Amino acid sequence: MHMEAYLFVHFKEKQTPDGEQVYFALSVDGFRWEQVNDGKPIMESHFGDKGVRDHTIVRAKNGTFYILSTDLSLANCFHTKYRGDWKNIATEGSKHLALWESSDLVNWSDQRMIKLGDESFGCLWAPDVIYDRQQDDYVLHWSSSHALNGYGPKAVYYSRTRDFEHFSEPQLLCRKADSGIIDSAIYEENGYFYRFLKSEANPAGVILERGTTITGDDYFRVEAFDEEMAKLQSSAYEAPTAFRLGNGKWCLMLDFFGVPGEGQGYVPFVSDTLESGRLIRSEERFQFPYGFKHGTVLPITMDEYDRIKGFYRNESM
Repeated sequence: MHMEAYLFVHFKEKQTPDGEQVYFALSVDGFRWEQVNDGKPIMESHFGDKGVRDHTIVRAKNGTFYILSTDLSLANCFHTKYRGDWKNIATEGSKHLALWESSDLVNWSDQRMIKLGDESFGCLWAPDVIYDRQQDDYVLHWSSSHALNGYGPKAVYYSRTRDFEHFSEPQLLCRKADSGIIDSAIYEENGYFYRFLKSEANPAGVILERGTTITGDDYFRVEAFDEEMAKLQSSAYEAPTAFRLGNGKWCLMLDFFGVPGEGQGYVPFVSDTLESGRLIRSEERFQFPYGFKHGTVLPITMDEYDRIKGFYRNESM
C-alpha cells in the first residue's frame, strides 16, 4: 500500500465542550494541513464526561481503523465534577478509554468505552498503539496515576490486544524515578524502538528513549534529543506524534501550550533518523487552519484522502 497523504486526528484548543471532540485534518505533504468537515467534529462523545482528548488512530492488519481517546472534558467538568483541581482529575476521572472503529475512515461505529485496570488506577490518559510484529498483536499504552505510589507521579502502563475487544491485564511499561511521565509514543526504526515521553520534571518537556523491544526495560535516554529540546528554552511542549515524510525523513509534531489561545498548537521537528536524536524545529512551511491539540498522524493512501474529502464535502452540502 503506497501512502501518499496524512490524516491528523486531534482535538481543538477551545473553552467550550465542542473543542474536546474528534476532529480530522488532511495533508498531502505533512506540512500544509486543511480542515475536514468545515472544521466541525467528526465524532462526539456521548459517554463519561461527554468530551474526549488525546486521540490516537491505528490501522490494524485486518483493515479496520480504531480511534482511542481519553474520556475527559474540562469544559464540562473542570469546575463541577473535578472541583477546579487537576489532582481530582487524575484520580476521579478518565476511568475508561473511548473507542470508535471504521473500515473506510468515513463510516464510524458507535462509541464504545474500554475499561482497563481496576480501582487502583486513578486515570487513563493519552492512549497510543504500536503493532508488535513478534507477538502479532497490538500494544496499547497510556499514562496513569496509581494507588501504588499514592496517586503521585504518573507512569506508563500497557495492555495487549489482537481485536480491540479483549485486552490483557495492564502492566507497568515504564516509570521515571524523578518525575511523572505522560503522553507516550513509540516508533520502530532499524530494529530499535524509540519512545517519546512528556516528562513532568527533570527536565520538564519531551524526552526520547531508545530500546530493543517494545515493552522491555533496557531503554536509555537519547542525549542529542535533550540538547535539541534545550534550545527551545521552553518546557511547554507535550503530546508527541511522529511519522515518516515522503522523502523518508521523520517528522515529530509537538504540541506547544505555552501561550493562551491562538498561539497554541503543533510545531514540527524534522530529522533524517530517530537514532540521531537531532530533530530540528522546522516550521517555515507549516500551515494549520486552527489550533490543533493532542492527536496522532496516520499515513493514508490518495484513495483514502479523496474518500474523506469527498464524503465530508457531500455531508456539508
